[in-house]
Amino acid sequence: MAGDFELTTDELRVVARYVAETAAEVLPVFEAAVPGDSRPRVALDAAWEFVGGARRTKLQRVTSLDAHRAAAEAQSEASRLAARSAGDAASAAYLHPLADAAQVGHILRAAASVARIAEIEASGDPQAAAAASLDRAVARATPELVEVLMRYPSVPSGGNRVASLMSALDSRLRSRC
Repeated sequence: MAGDFELTTDELRVVARYVAETAAEVLPVFEAAVPGDSRPRVALDAAWEFVGGARRTKLQRVTSLDAHRAAAEAQSEASRLAARSAGDAASAAYLHPLADAAQVGHILRAAASVARIAEIEASGDPQAAAAASLDRAVARATPELVEVLMRYPSVPSGGNRVASLMSALDSRLRSRC
């Protein structure tokens, strides 16, 4: 794949697996809130098809957009984040090899969203819930995923909570090297 650096299909599958595993954690949040809407599940299934060896096709693009539309229509922050995570899983097949920090969102935004959902749903200490979620995200990251991440610039700490959590996760993963 042409770009600022090389990114192989196998590496895209590593990223898609990471995002799909992450999104699968919170898909039930969306499905409980919007039981009749299968768009995020279909997007996650499309991601798993790619991870399993299928070619990346229009299926991943279309289902990703559909899941993001479902997110826009969802009533709660948690359900929006869950649907968006499923859309991110499908779109991970199309991560661009561009030295642009915005691309890191395609790798880590779903994990940051899961941490935010953990905060929202925490019955006790929201920060501890987010920290535990980020710990799982760090543990799930393979050396191959971190190697891909290192090709991109670090993400700055953003203006919303998901962006801040993503920046913290990005820093933690980069410090493993």
